[in-house]
Amino acid sequence: MNIKRNDARNIAIIAHVDHGKTTLVDSMLKQSGIFRTNQVVEDRVMDSNDIEKERGITILSKNTAVNYKNTKINIIDTPGHADFGGEVERILKMVNGVVLLVDAFEGPMPQTKFVLKKALELELPVIVCVNKIDRPEARPEEVIDEILDLFIELGANDEQLECPFIYASAKEGKASLDFNKMGETMEPLFETVLEYIPAPEGDAQAPLQVLISTIDYNDYVGRIGIGKIDRGTIIEGQDGVLVNILNPEKQEKIRISKLYEFEGLNRVEVDEAKIGSIIAITGIDDIQIGDTICPIDRPEPLPFVKISEPTLAMTFSVNNSPFAGREGKFVTSRQIRNRLYRELQTDVSLRVEDTDSTDSFKVSGRGELHLSVLIENMRREGYEFQVSKPEVLYKDVDGKRYEPMEKVNIDVSADFIGTVIDKLGQRKGELVSMSEATSGYARLIFSIPARGLIGYRQEFLTDTKGNGIMNSIFDGYEPYKGDISSRKDGSIIAFETGEATTYGLHAAQERGVLFIEPGTQVYEGMIIGSSPKGQDIEINVTKKKAQTNIRASGSDEALRLSPVKEMSLEEALEFIEDDELIEVTPLNYRIRKRILNLNQRYKSKKNK
Repeated sequence: MNIKRNDARNIAIIAHVDHGKTTLVDSMLKQSGIFRTNQVVEDRVMDSNDIEKERGITILSKNTAVNYKNTKINIIDTPGHADFGGEVERILKMVNGVVLLVDAFEGPMPQTKFVLKKALELELPVIVCVNKIDRPEARPEEVIDEILDLFIELGANDEQLECPFIYASAKEGKASLDFNKMGETMEPLFETVLEYIPAPEGDAQAPLQVLISTIDYNDYVGRIGIGKIDRGTIIEGQDGVLVNILNPEKQEKIRISKLYEFEGLNRVEVDEAKIGSIIAITGIDDIQIGDTICPIDRPEPLPFVKISEPTLAMTFSVNNSPFAGREGKFVTSRQIRNRLYRELQTDVSLRVEDTDSTDSFKVSGRGELHLSVLIENMRREGYEFQVSKPEVLYKDVDGKRYEPMEKVNIDVSADFIGTVIDKLGQRKGELVSMSEATSGYARLIFSIPARGLIGYRQEFLTDTKGNGIMNSIFDGYEPYKGDISSRKDGSIIAFETGEATTYGLHAAQERGVLFIEPGTQVYEGMIIGSSPKGQDIEINVTKKKAQTNIRASGSDEALRLSPVKEMSLEEALEFIEDDELIEVTPLNYRIRKRILNLNQRYKSKKNK
């Protein structure tokens, strides 16, 4: 017998990056009364991961819950960056509706389209929340038209087109049904959720079905499966079986050790949970995303959403530089392999493959940011390894080579439009549309091969003097667009192993931009700068000034060095070429040539 849980609602907050999802969840939490009056609460409290706090972005989806008028609202905060779209795709199976957040100035962006498309495909009701309504340049009426156009473009039905619109300032904790008259609290949003999002429904007497959509990990209890009860009731200590629709042979007997529901930022242990509850389960070592928990006598797996394929790959390998093993705790191929395969258990968008070499592994993901976050996490955990230049993954269709394409939205001042169009044109980008400038900015939309964007983001910031905004999202596969010219800058390469000196670097800085400072340990074949002339240059940066050159005191001027360019991981990934690698250790990133010895490099070039 089907029942409706009128005391519960399950929603996901979905949006493009930086449109205010996590800030909106903050306001909902604060106004639901889960914090003490005198409690100090951080901004973006849901971004608990160190990298999330540093970069100000959400990487992993998070569960929380608030109580409003005797109704428990389970809220899932999702990532907004296209590289973490896999997180959004799978958690939509846990909810009965979504709140689509759109910036009142920027309007719908590439990731807005992606997440809305996924929600409409699952026939989830949508509440549109136009956020940042208090921005001086907000244009709510135009943004509403753009959102409705997007709904029509994505094939929304009449019921979905009749969705309610809320206007909010998540930062101020205010919402309203009328953008001309702002409310004092988030109550209009809470009321709309209760009214418009359907209550969870299902057969409470039927055999249990829980679809696991997220995996968490805790050092004390191990793996934690998070999912929604689709059918039946689950009890702590209950026996069951794990099944998976994608792996029909999997039938593993299990016991529910501990059972938790979400209350605010905490997990609260419960004895049992009913239809529609979002729960966390411990005590199952081999639980995976996409598994269904069922009774032993009724193993019926639930369908799981098909996750989009990776578009970018790079090779992770054992560090073999002269400095190998000095800084890392985990350095062997077995340790690196185990860590990469462990990542697969929580990241459904990632692929890891063994290669012909036992020391190298091919890792495929959704974009540079997706892979760079994995590299950064491994580095912080004490791993030492090296990675190659990212390469796009091609497909063969009827004997022809197809490549991944990106739809790129660029907001840029009118002064830089010509430069951007010229640069992207050289990278096989096609201008799809250009809207007239609002507030001094024009919006350009390009279709470009994914490989054309590798190495462009830093160039874009330089070309637009830091004022341009660029967003991209995967846009399917198209026939190969032809060769794209590679990096224009050459590398300045250390000629000897030792400690870089001011004297040696002073000579090197005449040839380009340096990445290192005096006192840095270098080795032969390590890249210590970039040369604008486009050719690789070998320089001995360890040489010291001969004592015999010193004249009377004060006759030699002190050598002055220009400020160095400190390369972030993303900048290094964009900089390197096919014959170069990045050495990653817990303390440093070093860029190096694959072949360190000058003579061997020269011979390998001649043999090509």
